[in-house]
Amino acid sequence: MAFTLTSTAFQEGAIIPNKHTCSGQDVSPPLSWNPPLKGTRSFALIMDDPDAPGGTWVHWVIFNIPGQSSGLPEGVPSKQSFPTGEQQGSNDFRRIGYGGPCPPPGKPHRYFLKLYALDTTLKLQPGASKAEVLAACHNHILAEAQLMGRYGR
Repeated sequence: MAFTLTSTAFQEGAIIPNKHTCSGQDVSPPLSWNPPLKGTRSFALIMDDPDAPGGTWVHWVIFNIPGQSSGLPEGVPSKQSFPTGEQQGSNDFRRIGYGGPCPPPGKPHRYFLKLYALDTTLKLQPGASKAEVLAACHNHILAEAQLMGRYGR
């Protein structure tokens, strides 16, 4: 079975609902993935916008999601860490946690949520950047899954 990332909020390539953007409640969408692959110790998730005017904009970094997890609920709080082990990194809004789509007026942007199944937990502090998380993931990625949504104003 392929490793897939889905959401009940939007389908692959579809418009991300206002609720999950800066025009709405700005809460993270519910996400789910198929059962963990053998050997998965943790997951890392990164959401970014490659269409941002100044280059790729990071919207969400969350890592050390327990390996037995099969998803994240809607509205993950903007906390550095959770009792179950998850830790959140810094986004390009200079905040911890989720920062929803908020493009300038014009053509819709693409927002990629990338999920990595890892054979380890990452030895990083809360607030880690996308670059730090990806560097720590190097040589530990068992599988990748992706979900892309669009949003414009």
